[in-house]
Amino acid sequence: MAIQNRLTQTLGIELPVLLAPMDLVSGGRLAAAVTQAGGLGLLGGGYGDGDWLDREWQRAGNARIGCGFITWSLAKRPQVLERALAHRPAAIMLSFGDPRPFASAIRDAGARLICQVQTVSQAGDAIEAGADVIVAQGTEAGGHGMSEPLFALLPQVVDAYPDALVVAAGGIADGRGMAAALMLGAQGVLMGTRFYASQEAEGHEEAKRRIVEAEGGQTVRSIVFDLSRRIRWPVPYTGRLLRNRHAETWLGRESELEARIEEVGSEYAAARERGDFDVAGVIAGEACALIHDIPPAGELVERIGAEAERLIRSQAAALG
Repeated sequence: MAIQNRLTQTLGIELPVLLAPMDLVSGGRLAAAVTQAGGLGLLGGGYGDGDWLDREWQRAGNARIGCGFITWSLAKRPQVLERALAHRPAAIMLSFGDPRPFASAIRDAGARLICQVQTVSQAGDAIEAGADVIVAQGTEAGGHGMSEPLFALLPQVVDAYPDALVVAAGGIADGRGMAAALMLGAQGVLMGTRFYASQEAEGHEEAKRRIVEAEGGQTVRSIVFDLSRRIRWPVPYTGRLLRNRHAETWLGRESELEARIEEVGSEYAAARERGDFDVAGVIAGEACALIHDIPPAGELVERIGAEAERLIRSQAAALG
């Protein structure tokens, strides 16, 4: 496999494949597996649980990994960043908020700053903050995001900032998606849902099974699951998850859900605890329709890189 470019050089990796820092799913075992296969694993720091971070960094062993945070939440507990930087991460990824208050500390610690964005304007803010890598996230992505599709957003970001290292995220699950992203100007890909359905991911086995069995059109982007978890996200971010009975019950009835938040929230928390995914949400993007197995994460990295290289070489040969 020979996909080497400015991104691999900047991050010191062999393949331009990054693990999305999925909250509590991208643990130490998964991050280490992606890194050991040649990509870059990122722990899912999420809302900022310092004890969880310390434990998962230990589980990653000596693997060179990084960590990702929800930026607006990190602003409420900035001390968690200090705990992450103490582990000497390869990179820190910030998503959903202003990265500037944290940029200098990340650079001073010798880590690369990765900023995930959903608009061209946000990409400009990330460039101003000194981001080493910009992740352009399309609406197809699982978890939180906005409304613009990847194939429209990605080339806009690349055109607006031609010198930036841009990574594509949203709807990518195989080498075809990676090859397409590279043709649109990305230097690499960041994937979440595809790695959720891997052996090392910390997600519940039933959640992984549902991702594998999901077909096209079975995800929904809404605020229902956040309301049910009693977590307030800033507008305009919404979360994409698999449709289930809970979603079908409350979609379009969000005001009523808010009025009954204590009752619904307690039921939702209990469902999560017992692994009842007819109620609890499975965070997954549109890429679930392309996922049909639950292999080791390292195998996925190698498979996706090899397929992308083969496709790029075959198309180049076909064009003479």
